[in-house]
Amino acid sequence: MTDVSDGVLHTLFRSDQGGHEQVVLCQDRASGLKAVIALHSTALGPALGGTRFYPYASEEEAVADALNLARGMSYKNAMAGLDHGGGKAVIIGDPEQIKSEELLLAYGRFVASLGGRYVTACDVGTYVADMDVVARECRWTTGRSPENGGAGDSSVLTSYGVYQGMRAAAQHLWGDPSLRDRKVGVAGVGKVGHHLVEHLRAEGAEVVVTDVREDAVRRVLDRHPEGVSDVADTEALIRTEGLDIYAPCALGGALNDDSVPVLTARVVCGAANNQLAHPGVEKDLADRGILYAPDYVVNAGGVIQVADELHGFDFDRCKAKASKIFDTTLAIFARAKQDGIPPAAAADRIAEQRMAEARPVR
Repeated sequence: MTDVSDGVLHTLFRSDQGGHEQVVLCQDRASGLKAVIALHSTALGPALGGTRFYPYASEEEAVADALNLARGMSYKNAMAGLDHGGGKAVIIGDPEQIKSEELLLAYGRFVASLGGRYVTACDVGTYVADMDVVARECRWTTGRSPENGGAGDSSVLTSYGVYQGMRAAAQHLWGDPSLRDRKVGVAGVGKVGHHLVEHLRAEGAEVVVTDVREDAVRRVLDRHPEGVSDVADTEALIRTEGLDIYAPCALGGALNDDSVPVLTARVVCGAANNQLAHPGVEKDLADRGILYAPDYVVNAGGVIQVADELHGFDFDRCKAKASKIFDTTLAIFARAKQDGIPPAAAADRIAEQRMAEARPVR
């Protein structure tokens, strides 16, 4: 890992987006592993966050992504009421090309070397089977299969939490949490998105979907021959006439200077991390009268699920905790109205307060 520019160092040490406690650069030449583990905060407890496996264009981009994602996990875990700080790891490379048992074992050894300061799980490009391999070298691994003492696929409760966030947005905006007959656009029907469609259709919502993978769209359409339609791409989805709710469920940056001005939906509530492309987008949404349910609040069902593995997994207990995302989201909307700020800023204030109060007085 070389050529990390001053831009990344500035983010880490001197910007408001920094403040990370520790960043670990990992390399195992034998397996081809190059990874970054970023710990943003352990004020509330051991940092918890997934492992992203992605073909970054540069090492600098990978480090920047790890820093950004780790910071987001601190806020997510705080708002979820977990006794965990925020961390994230990224493995550099195309998982379809370089992922191997040897690489995952090497990665597990690096996580284990942190002695429990970081607890890992699945993210983009990693799956339950991968965590089973990592766990052979590292006991601080969650998102494992039930056969190996884990909770299995965390996308089940991630989608459930997003669904609860949508219900809260509907309650706040329209005075009724029901999504029946609401038109919801889901961008990305992979791990989380296709479960979200199940919740929406069960309640009687009309759903419009899109995904870069045709097979993912086809799976959803085949399962729901009525009540679900598709459009060519996200550009078409956000312009769909009569859209009530837009759910970005793929990669981040979906809300930007190009998408916000043409968005037809009254609500944005989705599973993707880091949906706001840059500071200021949350105000642009508010200025257009679009209610934004902060991503790290509504997509916390998955981290609630994997955190529970550390205490002996119980699905019903986790689902009950994930149900509280409804109340948490409503509380954020109320705080935003009270303080005269966008919901994203209100969520940040609440999370920062919890982390600050957790820090020991020196």
